Amino acid sequence: MLSRACRLVSRNSLNGRVVCVQQALATNYTQRPRNYHIATGPALKGSIVKPCTLLNTRFSTAKPITAAVLVRNLSTADDGDKTALLLDTIPEPPTIPLQGAPEIADIVAGAEPAFSTLGLGGWTPVGIVQNCMEFLHIGLDIPWWGCIAIGTVVVRTLLFPLVIASQRNAAKMNNYMPQLQVLQMKMTEARQAGNAIDSARYGQEMVLFMKEKNLNPLKNMLVPLAQAPIFISFFMGLREMANTPVESMRDGGLFWFTDLTICDQFYALPIITSMTLFLTIELGTDSARMSAANMQTAKYILRLLPLFIFPFTINFPGAILCYWACSNFFSLVQVGFLRIPKVRDFFKIDRIVTHKPETLPIKKKGFTEGIKESWTNMKISRELEERARVDEIRFQKAGKGPLVKTYKYDPTAPRATTTAPNAVNAKKR
Repeated sequence: MLSRACRLVSRNSLNGRVVCVQQALATNYTQRPRNYHIATGPALKGSIVKPCTLLNTRFSTAKPITAAVLVRNLSTADDGDKTALLLDTIPEPPTIPLQGAPEIADIVAGAEPAFSTLGLGGWTPVGIVQNCMEFLHIGLDIPWWGCIAIGTVVVRTLLFPLVIASQRNAAKMNNYMPQLQVLQMKMTEARQAGNAIDSARYGQEMVLFMKEKNLNPLKNMLVPLAQAPIFISFFMGLREMANTPVESMRDGGLFWFTDLTICDQFYALPIITSMTLFLTIELGTDSARMSAANMQTAKYILRLLPLFIFPFTINFPGAILCYWACSNFFSLVQVGFLRIPKVRDFFKIDRIVTHKPETLPIKKKGFTEGIKESWTNMKISRELEERARVDEIRFQKAGKGPLVKTYKYDPTAPRATTTAPNAVNAKKR
C-alpha cells in the first residue's frame, strides 16, 4: 500500500517553489521509511513527483527539509488528483471555550494583598506580630478573631514559666511576712528619727534575711516587665492593621463585633475588658505579693484602673479589645489553675499561710489612712534628704573656707610682755 504525505512550507521560505512528494511505505533509495524529500525547480513547481522519477532527475540529491510547519497524511485511496497544498499564511488555532472556568478578574478581586504591599510587617516587634497574624490568616485560613485569640494564648503560654517563678517567690514572701514587717518597721522608725546608722543596720539585716530564705522582690516584677513590651507590640500592630485598613478585617470578627476595624457600637467589648481586668487584679496572682510587700495603697489604685481606662477603651478598634479581653480571660483561667493544691505541689509552690491581722506588726489600714501615712513618710524622707544636703554643704564649706572663730581667747596669738610692779620690787630686795 502507498501512503501519501504532504509537507507544507510557506512559499517565501523556498522562493515560491514548493512541491508535495508522494512516497511508498516500502524502502526507497535512502533506506528510510516515510522520509519525505522536497524536489525544487522551475519544471516541477506545483506538481506531484513520484520517487521513481526523482531517481532519474537532477533533483535526486535533494536533502530532507527540517523547517516544515505541519505534516498531513492523506488516504491511500485513489480519490482524484491531489495537487500541492499551498498556504500563503498559517491560520490561527481555534479558540476552545472553557466551561465554568473563573475569570482572572474574579480571582484577583478575591485575593488579599500581602502586608508588605500595605506597609505592614517587618522585623520590628510590631512587624513580627503582624507577620504572625498574616501567617495564621493567609497560611492556615483562620478568621481574624481566631488569629488574635491563638496569638494571645501562644504568647501567654510562653510566659507561663515566669509566672511560676513569680508565684513561688510571692508565696514565700507572704509566709515570711511577719519577720519582714518587723525589720521594715524598725528601719522606718530609725529613718524617721534621723538615725542613719540604725536604719542602715536594719536594712542590712533585712537583706541577709531575704538572702537566707531565697527571697527576691525583683522576681515579682518578671511577669509585668515581660508582658509590657508584648502588650505594646500587639496594641500597636493591631491598631495599624485596623487603621490601614486590612479589608478582610471588616468581616473578620465574631458575634456582634464583626468589623474589627471600628469600635464596638454596643460598648460590650469595653465593658467586658474592664470587668475582666478588675477580676484579674482582685483575684489575680498579685494578691499575695501586694500583701507581702505592704502595698495596700498600690492595690487600691489598681482597683481604680479599670474605671479609669474605660473612657479610653470605648474608642479602641475591635481588634485591640478582642486581644485585651482574650488576655484577661487567659489570666483568670491561669489564676484558677494555679489555685489547685495539686497543681501548686507539682510546680513546687508553697502553700500560702493566712496571717491574722492582729498578729502582724504592721496593722492593716484603710485607704484614707494609707494615703495619709504614705504622705507623711514622704514628707519625712524629703526633710531628711534636705537635712543631709545642708550638712554636706556645710562640711564642704568648712573644709575649703577660712577658719571660723568660735572662742574668745586665742592661746596661739602672740602676747605682749609686761612686767608687774611686785615682781620688780621683789627682784630689788
